[in-house]
Amino acid sequence: MSWSFSIGRFGGTALRIHITFFLLLAWIAFSAWDKGGAPAAAASVLFILAIFACVVLHEFGHILMARRFGIETPDVTLLPIGGVARMQRIPEKPAQELAVAIAGPMVNVVIAFVLLLIAGTVHSDDLTHIDDPRLSFLARLAATNIFLVIFNMIPAFPMDGGRVLRALLAMKLGRVRATRAAAMLGQALAFAFGFLGLVYGNPLLVFIAIFVYLAAAGEAQLTAFGEAARGLSVGDAMETRFNAIPLAASLADAVDALLAAAQHEFPVVDAFGKPVGLLVREDILSALKNHDREAPVTGFMRTPIETVRRSAPLAAALDAVRGSGAQAVAVTDADGTLVGLLTPHNIGELMMIKQVRPDWRLRRS
Repeated sequence: MSWSFSIGRFGGTALRIHITFFLLLAWIAFSAWDKGGAPAAAASVLFILAIFACVVLHEFGHILMARRFGIETPDVTLLPIGGVARMQRIPEKPAQELAVAIAGPMVNVVIAFVLLLIAGTVHSDDLTHIDDPRLSFLARLAATNIFLVIFNMIPAFPMDGGRVLRALLAMKLGRVRATRAAAMLGQALAFAFGFLGLVYGNPLLVFIAIFVYLAAAGEAQLTAFGEAARGLSVGDAMETRFNAIPLAASLADAVDALLAAAQHEFPVVDAFGKPVGLLVREDILSALKNHDREAPVTGFMRTPIETVRRSAPLAAALDAVRGSGAQAVAVTDADGTLVGLLTPHNIGELMMIKQVRPDWRLRRS
Protein backbone atom coordinates (compact mmCIF):
# COMPACT_ATOMS: atom_id res chain seq x y z
CA MET A 1 0.00 0.00 0.00
CA SER A 2 1.40 3.40 -0.98
CA TRP A 3 2.19 6.04 1.68
CA SER A 4 3.08 3.34 4.18
CA PHE A 5 6.35 1.98 5.51
CA SER A 6 7.44 -1.19 7.26
CA ILE A 7 8.44 -1.24 10.93
CA GLY A 8 9.41 -4.91 11.04
CA ARG A 9 8.46 -8.47 10.15
CA PHE A 10 6.73 -10.97 12.38
CA GLY A 11 6.50 -14.59 11.31
CA GLY A 12 7.05 -13.71 7.65
CA THR A 13 4.45 -10.90 7.62
CA ALA A 14 5.56 -7.28 7.32
CA LEU A 15 3.90 -4.83 9.70
CA ARG A 16 3.37 -1.52 7.91
CA ILE A 17 2.05 1.83 9.13
CA HIS A 18 0.22 4.24 6.86
CA ILE A 19 1.23 7.88 7.11
CA THR A 20 -2.35 8.87 7.95
CA PHE A 21 -2.03 6.89 11.19
CA PHE A 22 0.39 9.54 12.48
CA LEU A 23 -2.08 12.24 11.46
CA LEU A 24 -4.65 10.51 13.69
CA LEU A 25 -2.19 10.45 16.60
CA ALA A 26 -1.36 14.13 16.07
CA TRP A 27 -5.06 15.09 16.00
CA ILE A 28 -5.79 13.09 19.18
CA ALA A 29 -2.75 14.55 20.96
CA PHE A 30 -3.73 18.10 19.98
CA SER A 31 -7.35 17.63 21.08
CA ALA A 32 -6.30 16.16 24.44
CA TRP A 33 -3.65 18.86 24.96
CA ASP A 34 -6.26 21.55 24.39
CA LYS A 35 -8.43 20.06 27.15
CA GLY A 36 -5.91 18.87 29.73
CA GLY A 37 -2.38 19.78 28.73
CA ALA A 38 0.62 17.50 28.20
CA PRO A 39 -0.43 14.73 30.68
CA ALA A 40 -3.81 14.34 28.92
CA ALA A 41 -2.16 14.30 25.49
CA ALA A 42 0.35 11.62 26.55
CA ALA A 43 -2.38 9.49 28.15
CA SER A 44 -4.60 9.73 25.06
CA VAL A 45 -1.81 8.81 22.66
CA LEU A 46 -0.77 5.89 24.88
CA PHE A 47 -4.37 4.64 24.93
CA ILE A 48 -4.67 4.83 21.14
CA LEU A 49 -1.38 2.96 20.75
CA ALA A 50 -2.70 0.25 23.11
CA ILE A 51 -5.88 -0.04 21.02
CA PHE A 52 -3.89 -0.45 17.83
CA ALA A 53 -1.70 -3.06 19.51
CA CYS A 54 -4.93 -5.00 20.08
CA VAL A 55 -5.86 -4.40 16.42
CA VAL A 56 -2.50 -5.86 15.33
CA LEU A 57 -3.11 -8.93 17.50
CA HIS A 58 -6.60 -9.18 15.95
CA GLU A 59 -5.11 -9.18 12.45
CA PHE A 60 -2.52 -11.78 13.39
CA GLY A 61 -5.36 -13.97 14.63
CA HIS A 62 -6.64 -13.98 11.04
CA ILE A 63 -3.11 -14.43 9.67
CA LEU A 64 -2.16 -17.40 11.84
CA MET A 65 -5.44 -19.17 11.15
CA ALA A 66 -5.08 -18.57 7.40
CA ARG A 67 -1.54 -19.96 7.54
CA ARG A 68 -2.96 -23.24 8.83
CA PHE A 69 -4.75 -23.55 5.47
CA GLY A 70 -1.64 -22.71 3.43
CA ILE A 71 -2.54 -19.04 2.87
CA GLU A 72 0.33 -16.61 3.37
CA THR A 73 -0.04 -12.93 4.26
CA PRO A 74 2.73 -10.69 2.85
CA ASP A 75 1.87 -7.71 5.04
CA VAL A 76 -0.61 -6.00 7.34
CA THR A 77 -1.05 -2.20 7.28
CA LEU A 78 -2.26 -0.02 10.14
CA LEU A 79 -4.71 2.69 9.05
CA PRO A 80 -6.71 5.17 11.12
CA ILE A 81 -9.77 2.94 10.60
CA GLY A 82 -7.95 -0.23 11.74
CA GLY A 83 -5.75 -2.92 10.26
CA VAL A 84 -5.78 -4.37 6.75
CA ALA A 85 -4.15 -7.77 6.21
CA ARG A 86 -3.28 -8.51 2.58
CA MET A 87 -3.77 -12.26 2.14
CA GLN A 88 -2.74 -14.11 -1.00
CA ARG A 89 -6.28 -15.40 -1.35
CA ILE A 90 -9.54 -15.90 0.50
CA PRO A 91 -10.28 -19.52 1.52
CA GLU A 92 -12.78 -21.05 -0.88
CA LYS A 93 -14.04 -23.69 1.54
CA PRO A 94 -16.77 -22.17 3.73
CA ALA A 95 -15.52 -23.86 6.91
CA GLN A 96 -12.02 -22.47 6.35
CA GLU A 97 -13.30 -18.95 5.67
CA LEU A 98 -15.45 -19.16 8.79
CA ALA A 99 -12.43 -20.17 10.89
CA VAL A 100 -10.25 -17.37 9.46
CA ALA A 101 -12.98 -14.74 9.87
CA ILE A 102 -13.83 -15.64 13.46
CA ALA A 103 -10.19 -15.91 14.58
CA GLY A 104 -9.67 -12.14 14.74
CA PRO A 105 -12.66 -11.28 16.98
CA MET A 106 -11.82 -14.25 19.21
CA VAL A 107 -8.43 -12.65 19.89
CA ASN A 108 -10.23 -9.52 21.14
CA VAL A 109 -12.49 -11.71 23.30
CA VAL A 110 -9.42 -13.27 24.93
CA ILE A 111 -7.78 -9.86 25.42
CA ALA A 112 -10.96 -8.43 26.99
CA PHE A 113 -11.30 -11.48 29.27
CA VAL A 114 -7.70 -11.16 30.52
CA LEU A 115 -8.08 -7.42 31.08
CA LEU A 116 -11.36 -7.95 32.96
CA LEU A 117 -9.66 -10.45 35.25
CA ILE A 118 -7.06 -7.81 36.07
CA ALA A 119 -9.22 -4.66 36.11
CA GLY A 120 -12.49 -6.05 37.44
CA THR A 121 -16.02 -5.65 36.09
CA VAL A 122 -16.86 -3.46 33.09
CA HIS A 123 -20.48 -2.30 32.93
CA SER A 124 -22.46 -2.06 29.71
CA ASP A 125 -22.53 1.75 30.04
CA ASP A 126 -18.75 1.77 29.80
CA LEU A 127 -18.99 0.84 26.11
CA THR A 128 -20.44 4.28 25.41
CA HIS A 129 -17.97 6.09 27.67
CA ILE A 130 -14.66 4.62 26.54
CA ASP A 131 -13.12 8.10 26.53
CA ASP A 132 -14.14 8.75 30.18
CA PRO A 133 -10.88 9.40 32.08
CA ARG A 134 -12.56 8.32 35.34
CA LEU A 135 -12.38 4.71 34.16
CA SER A 136 -9.10 2.89 34.68
CA PHE A 137 -6.81 2.40 31.70
CA LEU A 138 -7.32 -1.38 31.69
CA ALA A 139 -11.10 -1.08 32.07
CA ARG A 140 -11.27 1.30 29.10
CA LEU A 141 -9.08 -1.03 27.04
CA ALA A 142 -11.25 -4.03 27.97
CA ALA A 143 -14.38 -2.10 26.98
CA THR A 144 -12.73 -1.10 23.70
CA ASN A 145 -11.98 -4.74 22.86
CA ILE A 146 -15.59 -5.68 23.57
CA PHE A 147 -16.69 -2.86 21.28
CA LEU A 148 -14.27 -4.09 18.58
CA VAL A 149 -15.84 -7.54 18.74
CA ILE A 150 -19.36 -6.12 18.42
CA PHE A 151 -18.37 -3.76 15.60
CA ASN A 152 -16.42 -6.39 13.66
CA MET A 153 -19.30 -8.86 13.84
CA ILE A 154 -21.66 -6.52 11.97
CA PRO A 155 -22.77 -8.72 9.02
CA ALA A 156 -21.35 -6.47 6.30
CA PHE A 157 -18.16 -6.53 4.25
CA PRO A 158 -15.35 -5.77 4.98
CA MET A 159 -16.08 -6.52 8.65
CA ASP A 160 -15.48 -10.04 9.87
CA GLY A 161 -19.22 -10.50 10.38
CA GLY A 162 -19.76 -10.17 6.63
CA ARG A 163 -17.30 -12.98 5.97
CA VAL A 164 -18.84 -15.12 8.71
CA LEU A 165 -22.27 -14.60 7.14
CA ARG A 166 -20.92 -15.41 3.67
CA ALA A 167 -19.27 -18.60 4.95
CA LEU A 168 -22.47 -19.77 6.67
CA LEU A 169 -24.62 -19.01 3.62
CA ALA A 170 -22.09 -20.65 1.28
CA MET A 171 -22.61 -23.97 3.05
CA LYS A 172 -26.15 -23.96 1.62
CA LEU A 173 -26.17 -21.57 -1.35
CA GLY A 174 -22.69 -21.81 -2.83
CA ARG A 175 -20.01 -19.10 -2.76
CA VAL A 176 -21.35 -16.82 -5.52
CA ARG A 177 -24.96 -16.66 -4.31
CA ALA A 178 -23.79 -16.36 -0.70
CA THR A 179 -21.52 -13.44 -1.59
CA ARG A 180 -24.33 -11.72 -3.46
CA ALA A 181 -26.70 -12.10 -0.50
CA ALA A 182 -24.09 -10.95 2.04
CA ALA A 183 -23.14 -7.98 -0.16
CA MET A 184 -26.79 -6.90 -0.52
CA LEU A 185 -27.23 -7.02 3.25
CA GLY A 186 -24.00 -5.06 3.71
CA GLN A 187 -25.15 -2.37 1.30
CA ALA A 188 -28.53 -2.16 3.05
CA LEU A 189 -26.72 -1.64 6.37
CA ALA A 190 -24.54 0.98 4.68
CA PHE A 191 -27.66 2.94 3.69
CA ALA A 192 -28.89 2.65 7.29
CA PHE A 193 -25.57 3.95 8.66
CA GLY A 194 -25.59 6.80 6.16
CA PHE A 195 -29.17 7.76 7.04
CA LEU A 196 -28.42 7.77 10.77
CA GLY A 197 -25.25 9.75 10.15
CA LEU A 198 -27.16 12.42 8.25
CA VAL A 199 -30.03 12.54 10.75
CA TYR A 200 -27.77 12.90 13.79
CA GLY A 201 -25.08 14.92 12.04
CA ASN A 202 -22.41 12.25 12.62
CA PRO A 203 -19.79 12.38 9.82
CA LEU A 204 -18.10 9.21 11.13
CA LEU A 205 -21.25 7.16 10.45
CA VAL A 206 -21.46 8.63 6.94
CA PHE A 207 -17.82 7.70 6.33
CA ILE A 208 -18.42 4.15 7.60
CA ALA A 209 -21.50 3.90 5.37
CA ILE A 210 -19.52 4.84 2.24
CA PHE A 211 -16.69 2.49 3.20
CA VAL A 212 -19.03 -0.46 3.84
CA TYR A 213 -21.02 0.14 0.64
CA LEU A 214 -17.93 0.22 -1.57
CA ALA A 215 -16.37 -2.77 0.18
CA ALA A 216 -19.55 -4.85 -0.23
CA ALA A 217 -19.76 -3.98 -3.93
CA GLY A 218 -16.07 -4.76 -4.41
CA GLU A 219 -16.35 -8.13 -2.66
CA ALA A 220 -19.30 -9.14 -4.83
CA GLN A 221 -17.44 -8.09 -7.99
CA LEU A 222 -14.28 -9.90 -6.91
CA THR A 223 -16.16 -13.14 -6.31
CA ALA A 224 -17.95 -12.79 -9.64
CA PHE A 225 -14.57 -12.35 -11.34
CA GLY A 226 -13.25 -15.48 -9.68
CA GLU A 227 -16.29 -17.47 -10.79
CA ALA A 228 -16.01 -16.18 -14.35
CA ALA A 229 -12.33 -17.21 -14.42
CA ARG A 230 -13.11 -20.84 -13.69
CA GLY A 231 -12.10 -23.09 -16.57
CA LEU A 232 -9.93 -20.40 -18.19
CA SER A 233 -6.15 -20.40 -18.46
CA VAL A 234 -3.69 -17.53 -18.19
CA GLY A 235 -3.24 -17.82 -21.96
CA ASP A 236 -6.90 -16.83 -22.43
CA ALA A 237 -6.41 -13.49 -20.67
CA MET A 238 -2.80 -12.44 -21.34
CA GLU A 239 -1.71 -9.57 -23.54
CA THR A 240 0.35 -10.77 -26.51
CA ARG A 241 0.98 -7.48 -28.31
CA PHE A 242 3.46 -5.60 -26.14
CA ASN A 243 6.98 -4.22 -26.22
CA ALA A 244 9.72 -5.71 -24.06
CA ILE A 245 12.87 -3.81 -23.08
CA PRO A 246 16.27 -5.55 -23.39
CA LEU A 247 18.34 -5.90 -20.24
CA ALA A 248 21.13 -3.81 -21.80
CA ALA A 249 18.78 -0.91 -22.64
CA SER A 250 19.27 2.65 -21.41
CA LEU A 251 16.89 5.24 -20.03
CA ALA A 252 16.66 6.78 -23.51
CA ASP A 253 15.53 3.40 -24.91
CA ALA A 254 12.89 3.13 -22.17
CA VAL A 255 11.57 6.62 -22.96
CA ASP A 256 11.36 5.71 -26.67
CA ALA A 257 9.42 2.55 -25.79
CA LEU A 258 7.03 4.56 -23.60
CA LEU A 259 6.32 7.03 -26.42
CA ALA A 260 5.95 4.36 -29.09
CA ALA A 261 2.87 2.68 -27.61
CA ALA A 262 -0.01 3.12 -25.18
CA GLN A 263 1.63 0.47 -22.99
CA HIS A 264 2.33 1.36 -19.34
CA GLU A 265 4.08 -1.82 -18.16
CA PHE A 266 7.30 -3.01 -19.80
CA PRO A 267 8.94 -6.34 -18.98
CA VAL A 268 12.74 -6.32 -19.08
CA VAL A 269 14.16 -9.48 -20.70
CA ASP A 270 17.62 -10.99 -20.98
CA ALA A 271 19.30 -12.24 -24.15
CA PHE A 272 17.25 -15.45 -24.02
CA GLY A 273 13.91 -13.64 -23.81
CA LYS A 274 13.38 -14.49 -20.15
CA PRO A 275 11.88 -11.81 -17.87
CA VAL A 276 14.24 -10.39 -15.25
CA GLY A 277 12.47 -7.19 -14.20
CA LEU A 278 9.61 -4.78 -14.81
CA LEU A 279 9.43 -1.11 -15.70
CA VAL A 280 6.20 0.84 -15.33
CA ARG A 281 5.52 4.33 -16.60
CA GLU A 282 6.02 5.86 -13.14
CA ASP A 283 9.49 4.28 -12.88
CA ILE A 284 10.58 5.79 -16.20
CA LEU A 285 9.25 9.26 -15.38
CA SER A 286 10.87 9.16 -11.95
CA ALA A 287 14.20 8.05 -13.46
CA LEU A 288 14.18 11.10 -15.74
CA LYS A 289 14.68 13.32 -12.68
CA ASN A 290 17.80 11.60 -11.39
CA HIS A 291 19.47 9.74 -14.30
CA ASP A 292 21.07 10.72 -17.58
CA ARG A 293 20.14 9.34 -21.01
CA GLU A 294 22.63 6.46 -20.94
CA ALA A 295 21.73 5.21 -17.45
CA PRO A 296 21.01 1.44 -17.61
CA VAL A 297 17.46 0.32 -16.89
CA THR A 298 18.83 -2.14 -14.35
CA GLY A 299 19.27 0.83 -12.01
CA PHE A 300 15.55 1.58 -11.70
CA MET A 301 13.63 -1.51 -12.83
CA ARG A 302 11.57 -3.52 -10.36
CA THR A 303 12.86 -6.92 -9.33
CA PRO A 304 11.96 -9.69 -9.03
CA ILE A 305 9.14 -9.79 -11.55
CA GLU A 306 6.17 -12.02 -10.81
CA THR A 307 5.84 -14.86 -13.33
CA VAL A 308 3.14 -17.38 -14.15
CA ARG A 309 2.95 -20.19 -16.71
CA ARG A 310 0.76 -19.74 -19.76
CA SER A 311 -1.06 -22.99 -19.04
CA ALA A 312 -1.79 -22.12 -15.39
CA PRO A 313 -5.44 -21.72 -14.34
CA LEU A 314 -6.49 -18.09 -14.49
CA ALA A 315 -8.24 -18.28 -11.11
CA ALA A 316 -4.95 -19.18 -9.41
CA ALA A 317 -3.16 -16.40 -11.29
CA LEU A 318 -5.74 -13.87 -10.08
CA ASP A 319 -4.94 -14.85 -6.51
CA ALA A 320 -1.22 -14.39 -7.24
CA VAL A 321 -1.81 -10.93 -8.76
CA ARG A 322 -3.90 -9.81 -5.78
CA GLY A 323 -1.47 -11.30 -3.27
CA SER A 324 1.62 -9.69 -4.77
CA GLY A 325 0.01 -6.36 -5.62
CA ALA A 326 1.99 -6.41 -8.88
CA GLN A 327 1.01 -4.04 -11.68
CA ALA A 328 1.86 -6.70 -14.27
CA VAL A 329 2.74 -10.37 -14.22
CA ALA A 330 5.00 -11.97 -16.84
CA VAL A 331 3.54 -14.99 -18.61
CA THR A 332 6.11 -17.60 -19.64
CA ASP A 333 6.19 -20.86 -21.55
CA ALA A 334 7.65 -24.12 -20.24
CA ASP A 335 11.20 -22.86 -20.93
CA GLY A 336 10.70 -19.64 -19.01
CA THR A 337 10.57 -17.47 -22.15
CA LEU A 338 8.28 -14.46 -22.03
CA VAL A 339 5.14 -14.95 -24.13
CA GLY A 340 2.65 -12.49 -22.63
CA LEU A 341 1.66 -10.06 -19.89
CA LEU A 342 -1.14 -10.27 -17.37
CA THR A 343 -2.38 -6.87 -16.17
CA PRO A 344 -5.44 -5.68 -14.23
CA HIS A 345 -6.62 -3.93 -17.40
CA ASN A 346 -6.78 -6.98 -19.65
CA ILE A 347 -8.10 -9.16 -16.83
CA GLY A 348 -10.92 -6.64 -16.39
CA GLU A 349 -11.74 -6.74 -20.10
CA LEU A 350 -11.91 -10.52 -20.09
CA MET A 351 -14.16 -10.48 -17.03
CA MET A 352 -16.51 -7.99 -18.71
CA ILE A 353 -16.78 -10.29 -21.72
CA LYS A 354 -17.57 -13.29 -19.51
CA GLN A 355 -20.15 -11.33 -17.54
CA VAL A 356 -21.96 -10.23 -20.71
CA ARG A 357 -21.70 -13.68 -22.32
CA PRO A 358 -20.81 -16.37 -19.75
CA ASP A 359 -21.08 -19.01 -22.49
CA TRP A 360 -18.61 -17.25 -24.81
CA ARG A 361 -15.88 -19.63 -25.96
CA LEU A 362 -12.39 -18.18 -26.19
CA ARG A 363 -10.02 -19.35 -28.92
CA ARG A 364 -6.86 -17.52 -27.92
CA SER A 365 -5.15 -20.45 -26.17
